[in-house]
Amino acid sequence: MRFEDLNAWLEARELVRGVYSLTKEEPLDRDFGLSGQIQRAAVSVMTNIAEGFERTGKAEKLNFYNIARASCGETRSLLYVIEDNYPHQQKEAAKLRIQAEAVGRLVTGLITSTRRRPPTQ
Repeated sequence: MRFEDLNAWLEARELVRGVYSLTKEEPLDRDFGLSGQIQRAAVSVMTNIAEGFERTGKAEKLNFYNIARASCGETRSLLYVIEDNYPHQQKEAAKLRIQAEAVGRLVTGLITSTRRRPPTQ
């Protein structure tokens, strides 16, 4: 199995696509601070899932999966900022927020599954 086969990673990739699409729309495309921060947060979800999967140690895997889950929370929080300040993008931001919640649940599943594994020798 590869990280590209994980549902969590696949859904995180879709979230990144959605965030990039949203931040390319006016007027959000001119809010460089917010656009850059939410892009980095979403990319962090995807990349930390991949990095955690590639780690061999259980503690390392859990660390990266936890970072991915936290980045889901950051992405959701920033989507609220967009909803509250960019009325024309409110609907898409709300949709992406629901998608980020779903990704967070999938990452939680990875964490739970990893915790249940017996320690490696």
